[in-house]
Amino acid sequence: MDEDILLDIRRDYVLSKLRDGERVDGRAFDEYRPIEIEVGLIEKAEGSALVRIGNTQVVVGIKMQPGEPFPDTPDKGIIITNAELVPLASPTFEPGPPDEHSVELARVVDRGIRESEAVDLNKLCIEEGEKVWLVFIDIHALDDDGNLMDASALAAIAALLNTTVPAERYEVGDDFPLPVRDLPVAVTSQVIGDYVVVDPSKDEENASKNFITVTTDSEDNIVAMQKSGSYLLDEDRLFEIIETSVRKARENRKLLKEV
Repeated sequence: MDEDILLDIRRDYVLSKLRDGERVDGRAFDEYRPIEIEVGLIEKAEGSALVRIGNTQVVVGIKMQPGEPFPDTPDKGIIITNAELVPLASPTFEPGPPDEHSVELARVVDRGIRESEAVDLNKLCIEEGEKVWLVFIDIHALDDDGNLMDASALAAIAALLNTTVPAERYEVGDDFPLPVRDLPVAVTSQVIGDYVVVDPSKDEENASKNFITVTTDSEDNIVAMQKSGSYLLDEDRLFEIIETSVRKARENRKLLKEV
């Protein structure tokens, strides 16, 4: 059967279930799939984490090295975030340079970490104006069954929590834990017609391209928000999404604290 026809059938099925007040996999509209977090999987990395949300899997590795600071922040370390979506993870991903999805994924994860000031960059200064620590966050999607955004954001902060600064290797002092001082958590909601669901599965993602990701810090402050798709949200619906995002972020943040 033609792939487009299959997608249409699945899309209609998703919509019919939503109209009945249900989701295809039986979850409540505001319910995540099971979440698992493992850290320390990559020996050669300064820190690493694997996150599973249902069948979606993302691994993040952290590498660090000394480098020059930005001229306007001579006493602060630098965070650089990259995402790689390889064909192994999904037949929709193509080999080659990062596409718009990879760029958006990396940007949203980076913004949440940066705007929450999750890492104390002042403590990553080696010599002001000359040398600071560069923190490379590399995101790799292993399996895409929906909601790579939240899995990537969780994996990134879990990997940072697992990171040791390799000062001894570069002869600039003793090794020390990366100074992580906040735990930003991203929660993605999908708008499908008149319905909103969190943690969309792949079948749900194929039913609509309208998403909103809200990232909050440990104090429930919104530090980043990303809206994808051409749709309008009224004020009441937006506030409902934000309230749900804050509540679900608190739940997911507890998982990070248990790692």
